[in-house]
Amino acid sequence: MKKRLFFFIGVLCSYGFYSCQKSARDSDQSQSQAISETSAKKLNEPPATLTDGPSSEILYTHDATNTFTEGPAVDKFGNVFFTDQNHDKIYRWDASTGEVALWLTGAGRSNGMAFDKDGRLIGCADMHGELWAIDKFGTHDVLVNNYNGKLLNGPNDVWINPKDRGMYITDPMFPRGYWDASDPRKIGNAPGWPPKYSEQGTGVAGHVYYLAPGSNTLVRVTTDPNWHGETSLPNGVVGSPDGKKLYINKWANSNTPGDVGYPGGIWVFDINKDGTLSNMQTFAGPIAGCDGMSTDEWGNIYASANGGIRVYSPSGALLQTIARPAANNVFGGLDQKTLFITGGGNGRIYMQRMNVQGVEKFGGEHNGQIK
Repeated sequence: MKKRLFFFIGVLCSYGFYSCQKSARDSDQSQSQAISETSAKKLNEPPATLTDGPSSEILYTHDATNTFTEGPAVDKFGNVFFTDQNHDKIYRWDASTGEVALWLTGAGRSNGMAFDKDGRLIGCADMHGELWAIDKFGTHDVLVNNYNGKLLNGPNDVWINPKDRGMYITDPMFPRGYWDASDPRKIGNAPGWPPKYSEQGTGVAGHVYYLAPGSNTLVRVTTDPNWHGETSLPNGVVGSPDGKKLYINKWANSNTPGDVGYPGGIWVFDINKDGTLSNMQTFAGPIAGCDGMSTDEWGNIYASANGGIRVYSPSGALLQTIARPAANNVFGGLDQKTLFITGGGNGRIYMQRMNVQGVEKFGGEHNGQIK
């Protein structure tokens, strides 16, 4: 009888100990779940401040009197390539060492650039109005050099849709002193500014074109009559991370009525399944000096312009201004949290640490110095 009593008491104690342990585990799990849910909520909210500390700069100067840094593009390793358009060179910043080295001489006077998913560096080579695909050995193929058989103005910037690999190319008319004397663009626009002639049509015929994957034929996508291609100077172009929206800006000297390209600002379009655009809407403006653009993981748009980088939310609200001379920008580095800003005519590259990541690091194997 006593043995059975002791056994019964032992079972009750074991059950009580197990119940206490289970309650403790359940409590810990509930607390962990609550912490995880809180963290998840925080992760789904963009940081209140986009920048992380002051910016630094790479003082790149080939010729202080005639240098123009442009076209930053990031490869899949976080290395950043940029052009010195006036000297027809491409340089490479190494994400591991922080060193800058000459990568390629003879780049077709490339301006805007981007890596595609095949590892090719796509360059807007405006020397002869071409779009180049440069491989890791520095060899290039000309993807397109005309629209409807007529010379392009001079491709300026490119964005590649990560969803279908289609390319969008801006084609403003910016007369260049380095164009050949026999070039119809140079002859038609003499003495050079303001531009007034294009092979593509009336006025400067500033349009944006789409190149479908595997195609060698451009499709003009700025067909809305309110685009006013005869006076438009489309410059920077970038898309939303989901590939559904395209943002295009127009460059202007100022926002004074009558200036070429007036008004400067940013427009947004819906991207259709066939790559064409629809539903043109004013996104932000007027803005003077609009140039290259990038986006972050939250879909914010980083627009280079007079006064620095203007950061807009997807709804068009101005979130922040990064006050640095800016011709173009891209996210790079090993963690993709450094914003690289090309300073244009001052020959500098600015590096701004960020609390957000970029979204364009998906291609490229261009290591080392080519020429």
